[in-house]
Amino acid sequence: MCAVTAAEVDVWAGELDRLHARIAVRFRRAEPRARVRQYVSGLAAGLERKNGWTLAERAGEVSPDGMQRLLRWADWDVEAVRDDVRDYLVEYLGDPRGVLIVDDTGFLKKGVRSAGVARQYSGTAGRVENCQVGVFLAYRSARGHGLIDRRLYLPAAWTDDRGRCAGAGVPDEVGFATKPQIARVLLARALDAGVPVGWVTADEAYGQVKSLRVWLEERDVGYVLATRRNDDMVTTTMGVRRADELIAAVPARAWCRLSAGAGAHGPREYLWARVPIRVSWRAGRGHWLLARRSLTTGEIAYYVCYGPRRTRLVDLVRVAGSRWAIEECFQQAKQEAGLDDYQVRDWRAWHAHITLAMAAHAWLTVARTFAAKGEPASATT
Repeated sequence: MCAVTAAEVDVWAGELDRLHARIAVRFRRAEPRARVRQYVSGLAAGLERKNGWTLAERAGEVSPDGMQRLLRWADWDVEAVRDDVRDYLVEYLGDPRGVLIVDDTGFLKKGVRSAGVARQYSGTAGRVENCQVGVFLAYRSARGHGLIDRRLYLPAAWTDDRGRCAGAGVPDEVGFATKPQIARVLLARALDAGVPVGWVTADEAYGQVKSLRVWLEERDVGYVLATRRNDDMVTTTMGVRRADELIAAVPARAWCRLSAGAGAHGPREYLWARVPIRVSWRAGRGHWLLARRSLTTGEIAYYVCYGPRRTRLVDLVRVAGSRWAIEECFQQAKQEAGLDDYQVRDWRAWHAHITLAMAAHAWLTVARTFAAKGEPASATT
């Protein structure tokens, strides 16, 4: 492990001070205002486990009561801090060509009392497990990427049982919403806040939902959304066709070898092709079906796309390839910022912890950027 220089320590500490100063106004009392800095720095520390006990011990406290109170009852505006974290990250990463990325991730749990817990599919485990699932929104630009929004998914078995919801602190106004419906709420919040964005991308669980695609077009936001090979909602000038049928008719000369971005083992190269799929109802905009073929297996993935009519194939490839960034966010935030290291059961505490873990991850992202450039944390003030 490389030694950390004094200058780098100053950068990291200074950037945490800047982030804490931004969110401190959301805390009414001095005690939780000071404790939240300890909580965020503890989440980013090299602790084997990051729970109430270990974070309290690191902060010099004799019990986890204060840390638990911070998440469950302390008087602070969790949603406003979420917005502060988003604005802090976008301040450094913002770009008009930025990409909003939607995905969900699972948090394995024991028991049945934690808000939203159920036997459901977890992408983390790759199978059905007893878990909670959170829907997240990430922001990606050439400068980096980070998580900017989140919401806990509640299965219908929860929302149909209001007594169970009340026991887990779920507000009465929170009803059932599918993951794509939650994604739309997160996207609307980012767009309404003026986050600079050119595109939205997501996997087929979201991309195959036509209502989400229509809503993005109504907001005139470009998208590259994965869909199924048998998606029969692809509209052409000759009627509705399946995605795989359209791509099967593409001539060999139309496929181009392009990189979807750097990977762990070098450029992620595939063969790509696109087909215009309908006359745009908005002047200057176009719709395409995009296909990605593996160089080794020949397996094809499909995307439905909307954007400026002059959008190049390479631009669509860039957006499609950016979806990996949210997977990296999940991995980094879980490994380095304690995203899944929590011992809370209720709705408010889950959102409070996840928000502070997102803050820790945002801090790490920004501080690393400055440390890599050798710049002081005050460079953007």
